[in-house]
Amino acid sequence: MSGIETRRDADTVAVGPLVDRLLDGLPVDAVLTDPDITASYAHDMASFCPAGSPAVVVLPRTVEQVQHVMRTATALRVPVVPQGARTGLSGAANATDGCVVLSLTRMDRILEISPVDRIAVVEPGVVNATLSRAVGEHGLAYPPDPSSWETCTIGGNIGTASGGLCCVKYGVTAEYVLGLDVVLADGRLMSTGRRTAKGVAGYDLTRLFVGSEGSLGIVVRAVLALRPKPPGQLVLAAEFSSGAAACDAVCRIMAGGHVPSLLELMDRTTVKAVNDTARMGLPESTEALLMAAFDTTDPAADLAAVGALCEAAGATGVVPAEDAAESELLLQARRMSLVALEAVKGATMIDDVCVPRSRLGEFLDGVERISEKYRLTIGVVAHAGDGNTHPTVCFDATDPEESRRARESFDEIMALGLELGGTITGEHGVGVLKKEWLARELGPVGLEMQRSVKKVFDPLGILNPGKLF
Repeated sequence: MSGIETRRDADTVAVGPLVDRLLDGLPVDAVLTDPDITASYAHDMASFCPAGSPAVVVLPRTVEQVQHVMRTATALRVPVVPQGARTGLSGAANATDGCVVLSLTRMDRILEISPVDRIAVVEPGVVNATLSRAVGEHGLAYPPDPSSWETCTIGGNIGTASGGLCCVKYGVTAEYVLGLDVVLADGRLMSTGRRTAKGVAGYDLTRLFVGSEGSLGIVVRAVLALRPKPPGQLVLAAEFSSGAAACDAVCRIMAGGHVPSLLELMDRTTVKAVNDTARMGLPESTEALLMAAFDTTDPAADLAAVGALCEAAGATGVVPAEDAAESELLLQARRMSLVALEAVKGATMIDDVCVPRSRLGEFLDGVERISEKYRLTIGVVAHAGDGNTHPTVCFDATDPEESRRARESFDEIMALGLELGGTITGEHGVGVLKKEWLARELGPVGLEMQRSVKKVFDPLGILNPGKLF
């Protein structure tokens, strides 16, 4: 446990005085104390992550109200857990006992869209899909598109440095955050970064906050880079008789200099789960299904070139979509993969291991061995173009023995990823779920430096305690 975690003084603070002080700067409807309601804010969507009981949930609408919350928390030494839509998969938004849950979902305004500067200025509660549609009306695009894009918020995306299907071409959230307004632990407001296309003044504090999971400060405004809206994309699906052949195709595509807008892989288990859930008609005879997409001026030609590479790698079938409707149907199958896998046993542990593309085949083979060893169904869906895999362990949460094996298999998958030169998380974050593994990946010196940074921004340890390390 870190030496800068929340002081136990917080446990002695009565809820009444805390609520009274919060109400000095917040409207009554922004302060929730009913235990049945506050319990619904206790956790995100991760399995095996403990969550405490919040003392109070606050839902501010203004920067000044967030500052008031943090000043109150500092004065009373009460932990604060920032939250967005709670769609995270690592426990980063889980409450701790006696904390203030700071839900930012009501700060949901798009403050500015500038087609000239190609930026959007937004509050943290703006939903990803809402922003994407709004900038689309200006002929622009905000590329990061997590699978939960219809519900997840920009603040949550920034907190976990989330990715999405288009990362292979357009990159992750961190590459689009130009500047931030952040309320620090003591209530001070700090601005980082810029709204210009270039800027290298001082340390890059903006990037430091991206992926910090609310442990350094509360993001209350973000300046986001936009790109011109690309043409509609066409998708190709290629069937393979082995995961190794599909991964060989991925390597051929990337080595050949192609720049797909999407390059996704679904293994046999995932394909079957999607068919069982939605009768999508995907080919269950395949061991691996690879989807490639291009949003270039001539996507059909690009798909033809990639199709030839897939065939050279041993594809047993290559089917390019003829139009946008067919393309969207294929993407719909990919997007529902995790929901379909959850239906297999009722509960899942979704891993988030990223490995070098060149070792993706080894990783898939290793996951299959782990599945056999622990006698569990483990489906793999992957952003194959950037090596970010989501091995998903399916298990019966009511069976203690199966739950134990699920947790052990999850850990073994992370160990495999590190052995292959990868990382324990490509886009979901660390939260509670991967604290032990973060320490292994960083090493003792790296961990010491990260804790030192935390102490500078949060000397009392009240910001999202118990997360990361």
